[in-house]
This record gives sequence, structure tokens and C-alpha cells, in this order.
Amino acid sequence: MLRIAVQSKGRLFEDTMNLLSEADIKVSSSKRTLLVQSSSFPLEVLYLRDDDIPQSVASGVADIGVVGENEYLERGENVQILARLGFSKCRLSLAIPKEINYTGLQWFNGKRIATSYPNILRKFLKANNINADIHEITGSVEISPGIGLADGIFDIVSSGSTLVSNNLREVEIVTKSEALLVGNWNLDDEKHNILNEMLFRFEAVRSADGKKYVMMNAPKNRLKEIIDVLPGMKSPTIIPLADDEWCSIHTVLDEKRFWEIIGKLKELGAQGILVTPIEKMIL
Repeated sequence: MLRIAVQSKGRLFEDTMNLLSEADIKVSSSKRTLLVQSSSFPLEVLYLRDDDIPQSVASGVADIGVVGENEYLERGENVQILARLGFSKCRLSLAIPKEINYTGLQWFNGKRIATSYPNILRKFLKANNINADIHEITGSVEISPGIGLADGIFDIVSSGSTLVSNNLREVEIVTKSEALLVGNWNLDDEKHNILNEMLFRFEAVRSADGKKYVMMNAPKNRLKEIIDVLPGMKSPTIIPLADDEWCSIHTVLDEKRFWEIIGKLKELGAQGILVTPIEKMIL
């Protein structure tokens, strides 16, 4: 049995539970239970605060954990990064009141900066030879300049709407963050095998993200031209039809270029184009 530590609430919790569900790992998300076992996979989920996850994995209370890169960097625990999960993306940035004329990073010399991430900020300031006064605050960091507690802040930024609503503007991106799967360094063979199966499922889910399975009928005399515009995984599948002058083409398209490519296919004579979502894709 493998034990995974998961944030007990918030965006990272929701994204993690969605990933487990898409990987067919069924887990109850009851907020009243600290430890829940999956009914379809040898995994048990330990619900914790996000800042407790790195230590729980390092100490062996949990075998693996899903944690924001921001907390991984801030806590500095001795855990290994097993995978970057690609969701819950944000950044850690310096921000100041928007009416201030910002002249560059040296502006922060001698200033007071409020943050919940003093360790990351301290390393950044030291690397850039900035001497600032760091005020560690838990929660609501963005209100600090408005009440005179600090000249600027160092905090998580996603959309930037919180900064705007507090009359602040982002001036320096210190580091980017996303969800990480971290692990204890001393997993036994059985747990490694379970972990590898879980990672295999995660990769199948992530590979299908943003992809569409496309089927179409195409005239054989335009086949080479059509294949040339298809950026599929490999060579597309070509299936003969009852009409010798036509064939069926099956391929996978990236959603980002989907409409651009579909337009070209129609110009080349493709007909009966059928598009379906992909749930999982094994590479």
C-alpha cells in the first residue's frame, strides 16, 4: 500500500483529486476523514495542510505527496521530485503600490517586504545583493502596503486580480510554480512498483490533455497533401473504403492548432470530419 499526502482543500486539492479520478483511482474526498483508502488501487490518501506535506513525506509519514513548488522550495525538506504535474500553475512575485515609480530591483534596498515565503525571498535578495527588511506574515499579505506595514510584498500570483483589487502591481517574477509529485527517498520495491503504475496512468491522462481524435474521408488523389498538413503522433492511419477513389484517415490533433488544420483539410477535399475527445493516451 502506498500513502500519498494531498492538500485538504483549495485549488491544488481539486486538481489533484481530478487527476486521481481520471487515472481511475477512486478516492473519497470527505473533509471529515484524515486518511482514506482507494477502492480501486493500492493507495491511501492522507489529507494535510499544504505546508505540512513536504515534512510528512521527508519523515516517512507519507510515501509521496502532491505539493506546490512554492511550498517545496520554501520548506527545503529532503524529498525527491518524482514528476511535474502541470497544473495549479502560478508564480511568486514582488509587487508594490501601483502609483510608485519603480526603477528596478535596487528599489527594494532598505524597503520592508511582507511575505509568507521568507526563505525563498531571502535567497533571492541575497543573490541580487538587495538589503531589505523581511516581514513574515501568514495570510492576507496583499493588504500590508495599504495599512503601512510594508513597502511591498512577495506572494503568489495567479491571475493578478488580487493585486489589482489591493492597488498593487507586479514588478518582478522571482520563480514560477506548479504542482509537484514528491517522494520519500526510501521506498521499498513494492511501493516503487505501485508508484510506477500510478505514474504510468498519470502520463496517459496528461498525454491526452488538449488532444482530439479526428476521423475523415478523403479523396485518394489528395492523400499526400492531406498527410503533409497532419501533425499527428506518428503516421496517420489510412483505411480503404468501398469507393476505390476514397479512403478514411484517422489521426490525433493538438487542440491549439485544431481549427487551423481542419480548415486546410476541408480545402483539400476532406469530408465527413468526425472529432472526439481523448480520455487517455498511451504513448
